[in-house]
Amino acid sequence: MHKLTDTQTIILSAGAQRRDNIAMPLPKGLHGAAAKKVVTMMIGRGWLEEVDGNIRKGEPLWRETGDGHGTTLVVTDAGLLAIGIEPVVVKTVAAIRTNAAQPPAPKPPTPRTGTKQAQIITLLQRPEGATIAEIVAATGWQAHSARGMISGALKKKLGLHVTSEKIDGRGTVYRLGNDDVCS
Repeated sequence: MHKLTDTQTIILSAGAQRRDNIAMPLPKGLHGAAAKKVVTMMIGRGWLEEVDGNIRKGEPLWRETGDGHGTTLVVTDAGLLAIGIEPVVVKTVAAIRTNAAQPPAPKPPTPRTGTKQAQIITLLQRPEGATIAEIVAATGWQAHSARGMISGALKKKLGLHVTSEKIDGRGTVYRLGNDDVCS
């Protein structure tokens, strides 16, 4: 078993705390020939591994390969064990971080009951549908408010499929699509 230097311990500890165990960037003040010597020794002992860097993910590069790509350094399982960390623990913590970073699935909005919005939905669910004049009579609203409710709250917020059809002698009739059944 090799004894770690302070620099090696810092590199491995920092990499163990980063996403995907990336050991880059190296500590401040470590660059040039000194960095190359330390990294080469750590790769030789199996503590670090050089892998293709993903520039799109914003991974810092260790070196460029000359073909427009680069490599980054990753702490291996042996490197984690060298600083006393079980690799399984690191993978579990990484999975927890990934799941915590994902926002919860948005819950679909539900229509409110006992409101004018519910009254309008009930009118639109009828086989004959409802005209703006009928909605105005039922709610006491202005015509523009009724149209706003249909386009804003029902279509956009609740995601209901409201159809409109012009009928002679009645005007424009609005209906809820067959797939939209609200309680």
